[in-house]
Amino acid sequence: MMSALSSSMVSSRVVLRQFSSSSSSSSSSQSTSRKSSTSSSSSNNRRTKVQRAIRAQAVQQHEMTEGGVLLPTGLYCPDTTQTFRRKTRTIQIGNVKVGSDHPIVKQTMTTSDTRDVDATVNEIMRCADAGAEMVRITVQGMQEAKACQEIKNKLLQSGYTTPIIADIHFAPKVAMTVADCLDKIRINPGNFADGRKKFEDILYETDEEYQAEIDEIEEVFTPLVLKCKANNVAMRIGTNHGSLSARTLSRFGDTPAGMVESAFEFARICRKHDYHNFVFSMKASNPLVMVQAYRLLSYEMYKLGWDYPLHLGVTEAGEGEDGRMKSSIGIGALLLDGLGDTIRVSLTEASELEIEPCTRLANLGMKACAEKLGGEDKFTETKRDFQSFERFNGDLPEQKADETIDYRNVLHRDGSVISSVTVEQLESEDQFYAELGCMLAVGMPLRDIATSDSILLRQAPQASQEKAMRSIRRLQEIGCGVLVPEAELKKNPVPNAIAIVSLAQAIAKEALPECAERFAVTLNGSESNEDLAKLKDIDAIMLLIQTEKGRSRIHSSRRIFEVLQANGVKIPVIHHKHIVDGDKSDVVIQCGAQVGGLLCDGNGDGVLLEYVGNEKIPLSFLRTTSFGLLQGSRMRNTKTEYVSCPSCGRTLFDLQEVTAQIAEKTGHLPGVAIAVMGCIVNGPGEMADADFGYVGGAPGKIDLYVGKEVVRRGIPMEGATEELIELIKEHDRWVEPKEKAAVAA
Repeated sequence: MMSALSSSMVSSRVVLRQFSSSSSSSSSSQSTSRKSSTSSSSSNNRRTKVQRAIRAQAVQQHEMTEGGVLLPTGLYCPDTTQTFRRKTRTIQIGNVKVGSDHPIVKQTMTTSDTRDVDATVNEIMRCADAGAEMVRITVQGMQEAKACQEIKNKLLQSGYTTPIIADIHFAPKVAMTVADCLDKIRINPGNFADGRKKFEDILYETDEEYQAEIDEIEEVFTPLVLKCKANNVAMRIGTNHGSLSARTLSRFGDTPAGMVESAFEFARICRKHDYHNFVFSMKASNPLVMVQAYRLLSYEMYKLGWDYPLHLGVTEAGEGEDGRMKSSIGIGALLLDGLGDTIRVSLTEASELEIEPCTRLANLGMKACAEKLGGEDKFTETKRDFQSFERFNGDLPEQKADETIDYRNVLHRDGSVISSVTVEQLESEDQFYAELGCMLAVGMPLRDIATSDSILLRQAPQASQEKAMRSIRRLQEIGCGVLVPEAELKKNPVPNAIAIVSLAQAIAKEALPECAERFAVTLNGSESNEDLAKLKDIDAIMLLIQTEKGRSRIHSSRRIFEVLQANGVKIPVIHHKHIVDGDKSDVVIQCGAQVGGLLCDGNGDGVLLEYVGNEKIPLSFLRTTSFGLLQGSRMRNTKTEYVSCPSCGRTLFDLQEVTAQIAEKTGHLPGVAIAVMGCIVNGPGEMADADFGYVGGAPGKIDLYVGKEVVRRGIPMEGATEELIELIKEHDRWVEPKEKAAVAA
């Protein structure tokens, strides 16, 4: 029969399905019964009855609001108003201890062929020298397993005691072999016992069928558990969003609830044999799915009294700034909640390059826990349900009859980007327009897909500064808002500017400068709940949250959103991040974790990154980082989304080179997601977040996917990129790239 845990998670299952771009209903309709074929309608009816029964049981474990919404009765972290590290047991991985009593452990994974012992040893040493405290290697067959002992010996002979982790898929016998020589085994619950390497949709019609497969898993998995226990070898039960078993999909769909239950099935077997030297992971390429899955996992462990450590990671994050941003959003959000004991930043780059962003994130998490970040205001969250996801959207501006200019485009419905600029930048005109993301036509700026929606001017130009004033007029003509502090407008009026005022000024209804028709309210986090509630009767065009020094952005903002929602305030909220120091990497890591964490809560309508440090960080970088933050948070798509794996010993082509080639030819397709995979080891579910897939099927051969369905097999690699483009065209997702000469950005 289904476990009580399964029952309690179903309420989250339905609402969390929206995170996956591919509906599991399609897999349901294509499912094949183990018995004789059954009509899809009767199958759906049976499934509906099961879901209703489970939901009825779940109601008993939750509080019901007047509106019929199920709310959790517990928390997923020690305190959502302050960062405290979640208390865990300590597990031993070689000479490294992992758990809440120890620093967050950094790890990576090799890309070399494990059979090439010298190459693998050299890569592990490079990673260790870069700061990796554990390194994972691919072990897909017995040849690789036999190489593991030699790899371990050579490392020890060279003075390297770095724990080595075996990455296992489909191969229980291989896992048994490496458990004799390596320090940790990573198993994937979705495919560990599936030696067939087939990814089939199967409808499990009865609880007996469902349980029978769990019994089979226990029979296959138990020997490894006993061996790891005897050898003091650790284990990671690592669920992947893209590779849930057919059994799990049939009951949960590809949801966070299914991810958690999949891991718990294996954990129960471990616990049955008194083996506890393991960690959990819940990886997904979509940061929102990843965050929700880990929060749900932590919540369910709290209910059961379990205290196993967590390994954090966003899988297939990609490369460059985009990969770092997605990882910062997912990993950073959880670290600021006090969750996470070991982390990996998965990038389509050399493995040792993962350690630098990994270190920055680990330091961020450790610092937040050590300082007990937040706590300035204790409050109870009642509006945010971590088991579901609902974005709090403010109402976009509407035009008023007597207004001089059109304000309807100063914010964007999918998430707004506001750029902080200087008078000097305004005066550069064409160069400024390019940095702002505008196209140019006969010297006039035009909006493009990634043009800033509004600008912030800390200092207003004087009327005599003609070039600056002309730039402002031209931006206003294309619908770009110009925000200026109210005091500055009194000194240097800017026609049709949006005045920035404090909440106290807004409540007092102080007169605006004559040049301003609209105003925005800035908040610093110290405002009282009573004053925040008064925003319901204030006609501000937007709110800017710029937390004062000494306040935690994520926790202060949560209180603000709690009060706004409780009082029905529908003013759009912009996260105004004032950055006083750090380099480009710091900007990505800090903004991804702090602002991205709030966007993962569903709170916020846009971002304003204002850098005042000593580094020379271009306006264009801050703008593209802002758009990357919105896209990584699944809000506004302004460029092609790539879901690319970080490469490993299974990879059947040069992943970095091929990804770069594909990006060069398809990078102009906003709203299109392309998966680039070295192999299909984790199943076609890896393409759950992509529209098209380019996957290594055999050496020199590529398989192409539409969603999770393979549509072309065995394409010679030399022409596979062009075939991918043709496939995109066939599905009417292709647009011709713009002439470079016509675009100034």
